[in-house]
Amino acid sequence: MKSVVPGVAVALLVGALVLIAGLTRGSEYQGRVSLLAAPAAADGAPYGEVVSLALPALVELARSPSVLAAAAPVSGYGADELAGHVSVELVPASGLARLSVRAASAEQAGATATALGKAMIDADLLAPVGKLRTLDSRPEVVTVAPDVPLVGGLALVGAVAAGLATAAVRRLTPGGASPVRRALAAAGVHRPVAVVREADPSAADRLAVLCRAAGRPVRVVPVTPSSTEAAAKLAAALPEETGEGAAVVAVTKVGRNQVDLTATVGVLPSDAVLVAVVLA
Repeated sequence: MKSVVPGVAVALLVGALVLIAGLTRGSEYQGRVSLLAAPAAADGAPYGEVVSLALPALVELARSPSVLAAAAPVSGYGADELAGHVSVELVPASGLARLSVRAASAEQAGATATALGKAMIDADLLAPVGKLRTLDSRPEVVTVAPDVPLVGGLALVGAVAAGLATAAVRRLTPGGASPVRRALAAAGVHRPVAVVREADPSAADRLAVLCRAAGRPVRVVPVTPSSTEAAAKLAAALPEETGEGAAVVAVTKVGRNQVDLTATVGVLPSDAVLVAVVLA
């Protein structure tokens, strides 16, 4: 259970940070009006011709300096800045264009969309064969930021990813290993040393391989009095080697305080090689 708590804590923290960052962003609204291109007169150009003329031109017209200048005063932006907040969606083969504009308030978004639509109609781009008119008397205004479902989804994904990453790191760094590494470094041992748990079924086999590789007589050293029994049991399971020096296996208790391990390793003879630390 203790191994799960850090992962859950990290996941909750990351999820909360993503939620706060997403939900505290400045609000943004989108106003939208629909413009329809139609023939100027009943006996004028065919409707299909008017549509073919209107669709390509409306996108550029919405971002023309004169149209932007007409809508800028009510938008809260300068004319050049407003261009980046305007978009035009064309409905194929219909002569219909949906003009959208984003602003910091619902009132600004609606007023700007209305002003842009009026300026585009006043430009009379399709004269004399056609004309533009608005379909709705009032613009449609919706909230686009913060997007609560999107932010919630991102927070959930971030929390899960952070929790899994924390669990993976803890799995790669078994409990007690970090204090052991620090204790060994304090004793002047900076080379890789195996850290093994006594409860691991493969512990004896792994230690046997290490001791054979060292090619020295095995010496199992209990770091604390409470580790003496575990050290004796482990020594009986390890192979006997001949040669000079000693291949030392230090047996210590699990915990964050590894001062005794530092002291024990620090007084090992110069011909002794520490091959492993066993957490009992």
